[in-house]
Amino acid sequence: MLATATLSYRWITPFSGIRTAPPLTTPSPSANPSLYRPLRLPTSSPQIDCTNKSQLPEVINSTSDNRDLVTKEEINQNDDVGSLPAFPHILVASMSNFLFGFHIGVMNGPILSIAKELGFEGNSILEGFVVSIFIAGAFLGSVGAGYVVDKLGFRRTLQVDTLPLILGAILSAQANSLDQLLWGRFFVGLGIGANAVLVPIYISEVAPTKYRGSLGSVCQIGTCMGIIASLCLGVFSETDPHWWRTMLYIASVPGFIIASGMQFAVDSPRWLCKAGRLNDAKQVIANLWGPSEVEKSIEEFQSVLKNDGGDLDSSWSELLEEPHSRVAFIGGSLFVLQQFAGINAVLYFSTLTFKDAGITNGALASLYVGLTNFAGALCALYLVDREGRQKLIIGSYLGMAISMFLVVYAISFPIDEELRSNLSILGTILYMLTFAIGAGPVTGVIIPELSSSRTRGKIMSFSFSVHWVCNFLVGLFFLELTEKFGVAPVYGSFGAVSILAALFSYSFLVETKGRSLEEIELSLNSNFAKRD
Repeated sequence: MLATATLSYRWITPFSGIRTAPPLTTPSPSANPSLYRPLRLPTSSPQIDCTNKSQLPEVINSTSDNRDLVTKEEINQNDDVGSLPAFPHILVASMSNFLFGFHIGVMNGPILSIAKELGFEGNSILEGFVVSIFIAGAFLGSVGAGYVVDKLGFRRTLQVDTLPLILGAILSAQANSLDQLLWGRFFVGLGIGANAVLVPIYISEVAPTKYRGSLGSVCQIGTCMGIIASLCLGVFSETDPHWWRTMLYIASVPGFIIASGMQFAVDSPRWLCKAGRLNDAKQVIANLWGPSEVEKSIEEFQSVLKNDGGDLDSSWSELLEEPHSRVAFIGGSLFVLQQFAGINAVLYFSTLTFKDAGITNGALASLYVGLTNFAGALCALYLVDREGRQKLIIGSYLGMAISMFLVVYAISFPIDEELRSNLSILGTILYMLTFAIGAGPVTGVIIPELSSSRTRGKIMSFSFSVHWVCNFLVGLFFLELTEKFGVAPVYGSFGAVSILAALFSYSFLVETKGRSLEEIELSLNSNFAKRD
């Protein structure tokens, strides 16, 4: 509503129905149907607040009576298409995270039934090897993903990556020997490791700047839903010794969904620009971010990239040069701190904590942890683009430290048995909640944001390779350390690492909220010269 009768405004032509991008010098949509998917929602006619003249930096068709005032900011707000056009593409890619979460938990319940049927029951080393070979495959998948995506782009790489996911799940489900099961788990790990690198980058490059953090948190939600699904399905393995085969057959289904869904998804506009497909990049931007963003975005891309394919040939040695070496150090360090803060120990072996606190129903306790993780991820979805990355990750690690110290107190001090159990449960649940709000999703969001367009794939490959190595080490030594020293000292060390992670995040991270990837890249490299 207008505050004064002396000002009037001109109506901006309202959107009517579904609108497409203005004509661009692009090839026919039939040339590549996956690139041309406009999705617009009808909006009401805009009302413009002209009560504050200082907020109107540009006047269009002004008269002596100050009529017909429209600002650039208001025009851009009216052209903001929101996150909905990009969401279907991101949702399909995030099915990979569902698979990641599903395979995290798929062996927890049925491992005893598998060991009995395949003849390695009672051999704890082989039981652990069945779980850990998945991580070995994931490490190799992460190393290779950065190179492949530079050559093929995200759509094709994600489709190719479904082959080991589907093959590995079916091979594991049909296994009649330990060797077959191990090969199946290795192939699944190979696909999961590659997807762990690809999906966060894809989301960061496809999502509109304003919604990049929230859409990046979809990865964590997918992982949580996969864990919950595997825990729920694992209940049936207690009554059916062959149920594990059904679970692994089910694990192949999302692979087919990803392969077919990515056929209709767009490729990253930044990769298209880097590959020299400028017209395709413009069309994707118009469809996902709005026509008003096309020229601005292309100009930003070209400020840091060549559009002749020259930037597709980045080498690993570039990670030793500034500013790439600093970002690689930050990415690797964040994952080292994340893993040694105990997240996968708490997730994989939460039953041990509850058992030590006197709770015998470990499967139910793990399900509670999974649901808490999911609730925290939903909170992150709301907070990450409002509060910012740095604030969220620092608060998350401090909350994790407090939670671990609460568990240590409950286990170590002579208090009432019921109170001890309740405090242990509370500490574990709070730990998972605070992790899922910040340390979990923000780590995957901020590393590709800090990385340069030229080396983003390789920096993420390096960072996730470090992640898998640390993941393996925690899983290998956690039980041995708890048997030797007890749960309290180990969990106390997790709390100490969490405090160290908060200090590291305060000292080394910069806030990336609301800034385009190109703005961030230019700000981190003061010597960046615009390329011809």
